[in-house]
Amino acid sequence: MTEIVMTPIGKVQNDVVNRKDVSWGEDTSSIVLEKEYVSGLKGLEDFSHAIIFFFLDKAKYEKEKHLQRRPQNREDMPLVGIFSQRGKDRPNRIGMTSVEIVSVSDDTLVVKGLDAVDGTPVLDIKPYYPVYDKKEATVPEWVDRLMEHYF
Repeated sequence: MTEIVMTPIGKVQNDVVNRKDVSWGEDTSSIVLEKEYVSGLKGLEDFSHAIIFFFLDKAKYEKEKHLQRRPQNREDMPLVGIFSQRGKDRPNRIGMTSVEIVSVSDDTLVVKGLDAVDGTPVLDIKPYYPVYDKKEATVPEWVDRLMEHYF
């Protein structure tokens, strides 16, 4: 396979020091861009939401432990594969979250609901387009239970 190399466009700044599995909804994060990407924020202030792609640099994927597991390691969750859940310990440590935009300034995007810890490298920012991103979707019943206290 071809090796893929990415360079972060910025990093997350927030008060979240330790990885966690719930209560991300009230967290506000600043995404501070590298100088060369600052002008790329132009126009984002007209959107209410964005999708943030980030590198889960603190994740530690172990095939035997993470390829199949119970989401959040909860006993009340079914045993499912990593591609059936959004756990942080993944084969390719890519994170993605739809967030609410709080503000856009010169070099910083402030968002609410980003499930990334302080210092996390940001790979990309995309505006949320409902026509692409909002779908009538079906999920197993356990997903609703899992997400009860996430945001």
